[in-house]
Amino acid sequence: MKKIVSFIVFVLFLSEVKAQDFALKQLEDSPRHHEWVKVKSGDREVHCFVVFPEVSTEATVAIVIHENRGLTDWVRSFSDQLAEAGYIAVAPDLLSGFSSEYKKTSDFPSSDDARNALYELAAEQVQNDLNAVQAFAAKMEAGNGNTVAIGFCWGGSQSFRFATYNKQLDAALVFYGSAPESESAIGNIVAPVYGFYGENDSRINSGIPATEKMMKEAGKTYDYEIYDGAGHAYMRQGDDPDASGDNKTARDKSWERIKAILSEI
Repeated sequence: MKKIVSFIVFVLFLSEVKAQDFALKQLEDSPRHHEWVKVKSGDREVHCFVVFPEVSTEATVAIVIHENRGLTDWVRSFSDQLAEAGYIAVAPDLLSGFSSEYKKTSDFPSSDDARNALYELAAEQVQNDLNAVQAFAAKMEAGNGNTVAIGFCWGGSQSFRFATYNKQLDAALVFYGSAPESESAIGNIVAPVYGFYGENDSRINSGIPATEKMMKEAGKTYDYEIYDGAGHAYMRQGDDPDASGDNKTARDKSWERIKAILSEI
């Protein structure tokens, strides 16, 4: 039994390393400008990965909210792909300053440790940090003043919630994240919310009907797509060169939809 468990752990480790490999290659091969900035949030500093598009005009800024493993290489590679599409990407590391030992995601010994730490974060801290990043993004010299949130998994849930307390957002794109359950929170939303879901993700999808009902009753825009055959985290999985057909198809269709949404902002 110990040998079986060890083998499973080893396979999962190799899978994670492989995921990092293809994301890192994309970042290393990118011709776009990458930089790290620190955004002041009260008495805290939020580390942010920023990517600029190669364009001649000011651009909309997308705030990329990471999955429950923190600011991973894949999240940074997605940010680079956004810049390739013509948008400025700002990806905050919401594990910034977690402790004196772990000051950012890359300081944690493993992605499991990062995930465990993420669920210890106070909701108020996450809200304050995202508000600070949005204020920074709205004033970027290369930006046009428009800001959107794009989040995945845990970050997808945060993207939906972001729209309930920040009225300056121009759109919230929610990838396989849960929605707020409070009618009063839904009532505060100003920006349109766009949902992206995989068919094989019943944990998240089971909440869509109630969310749709609340959003409709509150007179809010909630436009979503469910992609056939795709699972949870299909955007990351679909980026893998060896991705399954359904996840890759969902990823490609989602990219077309992202571009169509952002082009109208």
